[in-house]
Amino acid sequence: MFIVIVSSALAGILLVMNQTSKGSADPLIRKQAMAAAYSLLEEIELQDFIAASGVASSPVTQANRASAYHVVGDYNGFATTGVFAVADATSSSPVLAQYNATVSVMPEAAVWNGIPAGRVAQINVTVTGPNNTTIIATGYRAAY
Repeated sequence: MFIVIVSSALAGILLVMNQTSKGSADPLIRKQAMAAAYSLLEEIELQDFIAASGVASSPVTQANRASAYHVVGDYNGFATTGVFAVADATSSSPVLAQYNATVSVMPEAAVWNGIPAGRVAQINVTVTGPNNTTIIATGYRAAY
């Protein structure tokens, strides 16, 4: 009788531990997606809002991301399959191969907190990862 009771208790404990260990990877996936999204958002927010006088800018691609001059608006439509480090943007092996990122930059059409229309842009970075994990990081950049 003792063996049956101990076996049942052990089976119950193992089932709970199995469920716990299955779900333990999800927070890591979510944290990696968040880190990638906020890293790319910060990269965009640190760019100039208006191109420097006499300097031409071009749309951002994975190949020219670190080597060319860009302004905030150049990131609109940027997409990458796999998340790459900025310094190693042309490498064939991304840092996070199973994560993808897309960016949209939308100028505010109306006055925003007292800032004239067209002088503020909303930046949305969407990172998707394993297990249908989707993180959207939103920020604003103003011309100051």
